[in-house]
Amino acid sequence: MAMTMVEKILAAHSGRNSVKPGEIVTAEVDLVLGNDITAPVAIREFEKIGVDKVFDADKIALVPDHFTPNKDINSAEQSRVLRDFAREQQLENYFEIGEMGIEHCLLPEQGLVRPGEIIIGADSHTCTYGALGALATGVGSTDMAAAMASGQAWFKVPETMKFVFQGELPDWVGGKDLILQVIGDIGVDGALYRSMEFTGETIASLSLAGRMTIANMAIEAGGKCGLIAPDQKTREYLEGRTTAEYTEYFSDPGADYFEVREYDVSQLEPQVAFPHLPENTRGISEVGEIAIDQAVIGSCTNGRLEDLRLAAEILDGRKRHSEVRLLVFPGTQQIYRQALAEGIIDTLIAAGAAVSTPTCGPCLGGHMGVLAAGERAIATTNRNFVGRMGHPESEVYLANPAVAAASAVAGRIISPGEVV
Repeated sequence: MAMTMVEKILAAHSGRNSVKPGEIVTAEVDLVLGNDITAPVAIREFEKIGVDKVFDADKIALVPDHFTPNKDINSAEQSRVLRDFAREQQLENYFEIGEMGIEHCLLPEQGLVRPGEIIIGADSHTCTYGALGALATGVGSTDMAAAMASGQAWFKVPETMKFVFQGELPDWVGGKDLILQVIGDIGVDGALYRSMEFTGETIASLSLAGRMTIANMAIEAGGKCGLIAPDQKTREYLEGRTTAEYTEYFSDPGADYFEVREYDVSQLEPQVAFPHLPENTRGISEVGEIAIDQAVIGSCTNGRLEDLRLAAEILDGRKRHSEVRLLVFPGTQQIYRQALAEGIIDTLIAAGAAVSTPTCGPCLGGHMGVLAAGERAIATTNRNFVGRMGHPESEVYLANPAVAAASAVAGRIISPGEVV
């Protein structure tokens, strides 16, 4: 029986030869993830189950990244719950402030994500890890608790949509623009509970960072997961990060897809998602005159080293507009240190940026960049819902790092080509 990637991974982890969409399966999980917002709830539910130990102390990852460094007493108490539980359970993969990063940048960097695995996380953007060929998806805190106790999770086998990208990417166009194009095309519920499989020569040309950006935003189309088949670039990324064995899965030529969509990217321009949904996309040439108050570069979507390099390329020798606040959030401490070593951080600060330790911060309207009423921000983050970055009367526009950096210089949303 021909199967897609997601079907093969679910079959292998549920001890079956094959599965088909719509079936309910119980599957073994390879990693369970929680953060400082979701894990405390899961830990309380875990304690109600009545078991003393997690199923495998090496397969639980706790990352305090949302309201950390702690912004208030409540967030400090939340983080302490993680810290105490990690000590009690002797968890190998607890990442303290100063060594942690934004979870979906950190786990791949640490070699905790491998092709063919099932990873569940109490965070919707866990789907990021599909860029390495893993079935990764967000779950609720109660499902996280059950998985910590049992090492299993239940799934309804999803249908698969395939997105085929052909052509060479134009200047200033990257993974963020590809996924915004898709979301603008199918809508925020266009892939509801479906696996989104991304393929084609354009995807093959992308770095792992670009692929992670695409997989990260699969959830913004309603996707259960976003998958990219592993290749030599994947294997090279994993070299030196992990010594664990893993299995690569590929969709069969005769596999059944719910839908196949094809795109020629050769004429694609940078995309901007207007408030208040990621599907409200327009090409940069159709944006018009939109002044901004804040530019945010970073997050689990675009906080990787190549994103900071791209922003620095735009900002080198230039200054942010006098009426724009420019905030930069490296995805991990390692990314931060490498950016320091390359002079990227100095370039950003010289341009007038405030550079933060890794944190989710303003992405969820948490801290370190919350918007006031009537303010507008352009951001490399993944969501622009009403009130997402602060006041419900503020506005967030989503774009790639080059557009965000150029807009910070111009004081309005603008194409990088107009600045460089």
